[in-house]
Amino acid sequence: MIKFHIAESSKSVSLNVSLADMMRLDPKYFREDTKIASYFGSPAVKWNGGRMLLGQYYPDRAKAILDGYNSRGIPYRFTFTNPSLTEEDLYDKDCNELLNMADNGLNEVIVNSPLLEEYIRKTHPNMKMTSSTCKCIRTIEEVKAELAKPYSLVVLDFNFNNDFEALEQLTPEERKRCEILVNAHCVPNCPRRKEHYKYIGDIQRQINEIRMMPPQKRAEIKEWDCEYRKFNPFEEEPTKLQISPDDIFGKYAEMGFENFKIEGRAANPVVLCEQVVRYLAKPEWVDAARYVLMLNVVDMAYLNF
Repeated sequence: MIKFHIAESSKSVSLNVSLADMMRLDPKYFREDTKIASYFGSPAVKWNGGRMLLGQYYPDRAKAILDGYNSRGIPYRFTFTNPSLTEEDLYDKDCNELLNMADNGLNEVIVNSPLLEEYIRKTHPNMKMTSSTCKCIRTIEEVKAELAKPYSLVVLDFNFNNDFEALEQLTPEERKRCEILVNAHCVPNCPRRKEHYKYIGDIQRQINEIRMMPPQKRAEIKEWDCEYRKFNPFEEEPTKLQISPDDIFGKYAEMGFENFKIEGRAANPVVLCEQVVRYLAKPEWVDAARYVLMLNVVDMAYLNF
């Protein structure tokens, strides 16, 4: 079974719910032996990391999204991967409210900060945790050490993609607990990656103050510009970091890897749709799957996710 962990942007909830329903009700479009293992993302709160989210936080909307996924048997994994958190940040009201709301035995947390990880293990001991790719772990020995810890999954640094000499050093059991990011849009061995995550985290910690700013002032706050974050599926050549659908269902599955991550938390839903159908749909059904999926998204607009 190939398990996909799929990004959620603030505008893609209807897309993700529609995809889940389409895979269940009309499976002919999709590759056999695949499932949505989780959706991952976060409201605009202080603990969020990896992608900048500076909007408002609405508890009712967060609950509706959780219910939308959970009622379909799909876990939601919070991207609580801010590397800049302090002791004071642990007691943020909104973040703790989200943990309490989600702690039902199904939902999970992706962690980066040791401080936050220790806090959640104490306050929500039954909540599963995934080790984030934001840790930028770059040796196979460190990966093995991470896999020895009580994480449900460890998301590999995308520089391990297509590095079969390194991946073959993992045992069959270790491979089952690795999650591989298949569509990274970055330069191999990016020298600024950790700095980028810290820059995002430092700004995200100011979310409560940012919400009080006039809209014009808030709009001036930008995540740093990087040419590698721009994506056009019709012009872009695959990079050494990306993994094709054929390789997932061929090389990686044969090696015993089961968990694959599709990024896109900052993506327009159309771009995310393009990624989803590329990886999950049967090659001969990609165009039809895209069409039906987007029709369903429009039909679900009344849900106001």
